[in-house]
Amino acid sequence: IIVDAGHGGIDGGATSCTGVLESQFNLQIACRLDDFLHFLGYKTIMTRITDTSIYTEGVTIAQQKLSDLKQRVKIVNDTQNGILISIHQNTYPDAQYHGAQVFYANDDVSRSLAQALQTGFKAVLDPNNNRRAKAASGVYLMQNIQRPGVLIECGFISNREEETKLKDPQYQKKLACVIGSGVSSHFR
Repeated sequence: IIVDAGHGGIDGGATSCTGVLESQFNLQIACRLDDFLHFLGYKTIMTRITDTSIYTEGVTIAQQKLSDLKQRVKIVNDTQNGILISIHQNTYPDAQYHGAQVFYANDDVSRSLAQALQTGFKAVLDPNNNRRAKAASGVYLMQNIQRPGVLIECGFISNREEETKLKDPQYQKKLACVIGSGVSSHFR
């Protein structure tokens, strides 16, 4: 399982309502997920384990960001029987929005996994979450991988209440457990 902590280094992603970069949330949750997957007996590959970018070329920030995405695609595509779990955070100008949402690559395995994970988020973390799993149209990473994959928006960092949860190590562990258990159940 390829665990991708989205963004990092030169690309901090979105900024939360209290000024925390998305990349920090992503790395914390991805590391907890990696630990949980190891506990369940899975072999994992992390795309990053520190707050760094993984680009290999480029002079401008835009070129480096594109190279970073291409490196993530390469890691996924070079992993035989790999499955991508990419961790992200959502944001929206209207702070009322909340809830995790799963986006999937264009194949049946990805769609099925995304739906199972979305069901798990609603059942375990937020019974008021009516979001549905969706195809990840226009997302470079998801459109270019040749393996099953999901991109998980773990919550809205633009919502103060949800950001508080996402900062909490215990809530991060719950997220990791829901994701890891969902992946394990789906592929058992």
